[in-house]
Amino acid sequence: MGFTTHARRVRDEQLPLARRHTALRCAVGHFCPLGFHATWAYLAATSCPSPDLRRDPAAMLRALDTLEAGRAVRLAEVGAFAARRRTEKASGRRTPRPADTAFLRGPCWPGATAPSRLGLVAAVANRHASFTRFPFPDPTLCTVGQARRLADLHARLDACARSYLTNLGRTDGPTRQALAEAVGTLQSLVHPGYAPLNTYLLVWLRFATLLTYAAEAGASGR
Repeated sequence: MGFTTHARRVRDEQLPLARRHTALRCAVGHFCPLGFHATWAYLAATSCPSPDLRRDPAAMLRALDTLEAGRAVRLAEVGAFAARRRTEKASGRRTPRPADTAFLRGPCWPGATAPSRLGLVAAVANRHASFTRFPFPDPTLCTVGQARRLADLHARLDACARSYLTNLGRTDGPTRQALAEAVGTLQSLVHPGYAPLNTYLLVWLRFATLLTYAAEAGASGR
């Protein structure tokens, strides 16, 4: 079943709340611009005043409205990109520029206005909790020097996240610079293809990328 089918079930007042809640989670599974868990946290936070999506049908509908609005913007962006690419291919440009596909890479809440700062704080808090619980790389997968470097990188990401959360989404220049450096370091450490260490590094990279986006968006978020 597709997104629209699940959305229709969320709005079906004849269905039990539990089924409507499940349908909303399925809809998020189809469209989760921040990743599934981060998107769910964003929706729960922005469906105020009651963020209990399991028991409050009004909050459930507000969350769905937010999700649908973002999806509509993303579909329009994809449609415009496809039309532009057809024109470019006809003129001989076979490969899109990296800037043209930036909106398809990494976490980004679609919309003409800045995303909700409250929603992003909730998303980061959710993923930070997962980041701190995620096991550290097995010592057998790296050298002693690499282990120390990874420990330092983990500590810096944790510090940046705690600063972001403590200040409710407000970050200073040094923190954003530290995040950019952390993302660059993680990207350099991830090996192409299969590598056991990638199992850990990719989780860290996803969190660092979300945190970087939230920190940048938070400067102008509402």
